[in-house]
Amino acid sequence: MRSDLSVTSGVFEANRARGAVRFDVHARDGVTRRGVLHESGSLRVRFPSPEGEGLSGVFVNTAGGVAGGDRFDIEITAADAARLTLTTAAAEKIYRAPGQAAELSIALKVGAGAHLGWLPQETILFDRARVHRRFDIALDETASLLLCEIVVFGRTAMGERMEQGEFVDRWRLSRGGKLVFAETVRLDGNIGAKLGRSAVAKGGAAIGTALIVPGDEALVERIREASDSFSGEVGISAWNGFAMARFCAQDAARLRADMMAVLARTGAALPRLWLN
Repeated sequence: MRSDLSVTSGVFEANRARGAVRFDVHARDGVTRRGVLHESGSLRVRFPSPEGEGLSGVFVNTAGGVAGGDRFDIEITAADAARLTLTTAAAEKIYRAPGQAAELSIALKVGAGAHLGWLPQETILFDRARVHRRFDIALDETASLLLCEIVVFGRTAMGERMEQGEFVDRWRLSRGGKLVFAETVRLDGNIGAKLGRSAVAKGGAAIGTALIVPGDEALVERIREASDSFSGEVGISAWNGFAMARFCAQDAARLRADMMAVLARTGAALPRLWLN
C-alpha cells in the first residue's frame, strides 16, 4: 500500500499545468494582422485594440501562476515589415516547487524590417521556487527588437523574500543567421545569501534586463544622461550591433521605474498595462 505522501505526490504530478501559444503576424498594406493562432492548455493570448502603430497582444495564464513541473511554450513569428508588441495581463508568479522545476520556453523570430517588443510584467519567484527559462531569438539583419524582463525574488512590500530555490535563465540571440549573444544565468541553493553579496545584487531583490536591437553608443549615451534619476543600479553597453541594459534594485517598484526611464530614452511606447 502506498503511503499518503506517495499518493499526494502522484496527484500533484498528475495535475501539472501545460500551456502553449504559437502564432504569426504579417504586414498587409501597412497594417499588421494576425495569422494562424494555436493555443493549448492554460495559456492564452488576446489582442486588444491597437495602441498605436502595429498590433498588440496580451498573454493570460488561466492556471493562475506557475508551479513545479509546469511547462509553458511560446513561439512567435513577426514576418517582414510587421510590428508587434507583447505583454502580460499581470505579473507572473512562480510558486514553490517540491520536485521538478517549471519550464518556460520562448522562441521569437523577426523578419526583414519587422519589429517585436517583448514587454511582460514582472516574474515573481516565491521562496523555494524552481524554474528553468529559455529564450531563442532569431532576427533578420534589418529587424528590430526590444526585449525587457524583470525578475523579483520575493515580494518585499509584503515582507516576503526568496531564500532557497533555483533560477536558470538561458538566452540565445542570432542576427542574420549568426549567433551574436549567448548567456546563461544560474542561481540556486541559498539564493537569498547570494543576492546579499556585493558582487551579485548587494541585497537587492529585483533584477532586470533590456535588450535593444539595433543599439549603438549613441543610444548608450542617451540612456546614461538619465542616470541621475535612477533609484537602483543600471549599467548599459553596446556591442555586436545591439545594446543591453542591466538593472538591480531593492524592490520591484524601483526597478520598474528605472526600466521605464530607460525605455523612454529609446522612444518605445509602453503597453497600457504597464501604466495602470
